[in-house]
Amino acid sequence: MSTVSVVVPSFNNADHIERTMDSILAQTYRDIEVIVSDHSSSDGTWELLQPYADDPRVRLFQTTTGGGAPRNWTVVCEAAKGRYLKLVCGDDLIYPTCLEEQVQAIESDPDIVLVACQRDVVDDIGRPLVRSRGLHGLEGKVPGSVAVRRTVRAGTNVFGEPGCVLFDREVLERTGWWDARAPYLIDQATCSRVALKGSIYALRRSLAGFRVSSEQWSVKLAHTQAEHAAQFHHTVAAENPGLLSEGDVRLGDRKATAMAWIRRSTYVYLRQRMRLLDVAPGARRAGGVRSLG
Repeated sequence: MSTVSVVVPSFNNADHIERTMDSILAQTYRDIEVIVSDHSSSDGTWELLQPYADDPRVRLFQTTTGGGAPRNWTVVCEAAKGRYLKLVCGDDLIYPTCLEEQVQAIESDPDIVLVACQRDVVDDIGRPLVRSRGLHGLEGKVPGSVAVRRTVRAGTNVFGEPGCVLFDREVLERTGWWDARAPYLIDQATCSRVALKGSIYALRRSLAGFRVSSEQWSVKLAHTQAEHAAQFHHTVAAENPGLLSEGDVRLGDRKATAMAWIRRSTYVYLRQRMRLLDVAPGARRAGGVRSLG
């Protein structure tokens, strides 16, 4: 039985799935199993995955359509056997020492139930556009209650996308796998639910790459994200009496609305920068944008 299960729920990720798989298999930490659940992709993703089945660490299977991301995420996690679990979406990246550093952190204290790291925002070919985002000031071992209150008051996901997080698999399973009650906050809600079972460890290093998608630029999404964030904040308060004050919830709701629009504006800006990088002489050699200042 491998120590770490890396699970990949893929769906129409033909443009990126090979880079995602290569980043996982290039980890310096070798005691892993890699399980890919393809959700009946129609763009050739499944065919591109076939060569990876030659690696004894890799297992591939398909799921039928229906149920969306929550169903595919849960199905692939249920197939995992490792003590620790990381979910990497089919268009994201993890950097070579990600698992090694996160396993070392989670095993440093039995109270730690998840490890989160910072991430880069990357473009279609993996060039960093914004570096070292996330955690909102958290560092080292932090009580789960403190981390959850921080994510609510910040109005944003301080834990990062799933590729940034290593879970204690047993705790993730015991809390019900993925919390999809507010679908656009499935990762934040799940991390919060797990975090409240112990402590988290915040690694202030960028060990993953989150790929910007075209839907991140929509006005409709900004409205929906803000609505789902408010739903999440009120759910956390109702289910954990004493954890949040009314002021915490109000502050989080206001910040979530502002963050949704800031995020959209930032992604529109990044889209323009990506276009400039694609046409600028020597853009691929330059390696992208270091930061937004």
